[in-house]
This record gives sequence, C-alpha cells and structure tokens, in this order.
Amino acid sequence: MRIVLVGAPGAGKGTQAKNLVDKYGVPQVSTGDLLRDHLRRGTALGQQAKAAMDAGLLVSDDIVLGIIQDRLAQPDAANGFILDGYPRNTAQADALDGVLSGIGQPLEAVVLMEVDRSLLFKRLTGRRSCTKCGRIFNTYFSPADTAEHQATCGTDFVLDHRKDDQEAVIGNRLDAYEQQTAPLVDYYGVRGLLRRVDADGPMPEVFARLEAAIRG
Repeated sequence: MRIVLVGAPGAGKGTQAKNLVDKYGVPQVSTGDLLRDHLRRGTALGQQAKAAMDAGLLVSDDIVLGIIQDRLAQPDAANGFILDGYPRNTAQADALDGVLSGIGQPLEAVVLMEVDRSLLFKRLTGRRSCTKCGRIFNTYFSPADTAEHQATCGTDFVLDHRKDDQEAVIGNRLDAYEQQTAPLVDYYGVRGLLRRVDADGPMPEVFARLEAAIRG
C-alpha cells in the first residue's frame, strides 16, 4: 500500500489513516510530525529547517522532501506508506514522483476524501473540548450530556471553542484547501491515480469505501 490521503479539514482523514495503519501495518507519514521530530532531534535537516524558520521563512520544498525521503528509507516503510499532508502542489507532486521512482516505490493511489462543505462547517465549528479532561464534543452531532459528563469531570468543567474553529477561520481554511487541492486533483486524475471516497457516514462504512477505493 503506497498512497496519498487528501482531504479537507474535518473530513476524517486522520481517523481513517489510523485505521489503515492499524490494519495494514504501514506507517502514516505526516510532514508536520516529521518536521517536528527533526527539529527536536537536531538533525542536519532539522537544523536547516530551523534556520529557515528563525529567519521568518517557509521551510523549502527541498528540505521537506529530504525529510520524507529519510522517513521512507526506514525499514517499517518497506511494505508501503500513507502520505498525509504532502504533496500540497503540483511542483511537490513532481518532486515526490521522482523520489518514489528512484526507490522503486511509485504511488498506487491518491485518495480524495470528499465531504460536503456545509457538513465540514458543522463538524469543525461545532467542535468543543472539555478544558479538564480533553474530551471532544460536537454541538451538532455529539453534544455534551451535562449530567453524564459531570459524573466523570465534576460540575466545574468548561467546554472550550478554539479560535481556529470559529466560522471565519474555518471558511478561510476551507477556501485555502480547495484552491490548493484542485490542481492536485487534476494532476493525479490524468495519471489515473485519483480515487474519490464519500467520507460522510459512520466511520466503519467510510473505511470500507476507502479500502475499496485503494483496491481500485
């Protein structure tokens, strides 16, 4: 299994990636997680990334690709991987294709997890987290049962609505995602790699659709 998972914020991409990891034993390769790990360990790539960040610059595509290439060389990626958060544009897609061809592990599929924008808004803007225990609720789909939650967290719990879950912020995030993703959809579509999955519904049903899409 060698795939790229693409999905808007709130599409459930992280949940389904974890399901794939658990079932198939291939690693989820997240550029954000990898970058933080290299920064923490102070590797050569991490130091290059830190220098760019300290200068107020974006981490270059070359550094990010080097971090991914280093990760894919690890033994647990020999039987496949799930790329999450990369590529973000067609230039990165071209560079990734070159790296994967060089190591003999070309992509098998690029899976686009699709959810209606209005549903994404509800999933994201309705999200609330308990400041005491961290439990996540949703005002639309899974509101907090006050009595039940008080039994485990006490009467002084507070449900926090994060700033990045506000409507204006969510709208901007979804706009940016759509603008960024559209060229990639075309890029992988003409190569016959794109698979579309309806990501609305119970988690097991969505996972079954995802598996079917990966199998082609």
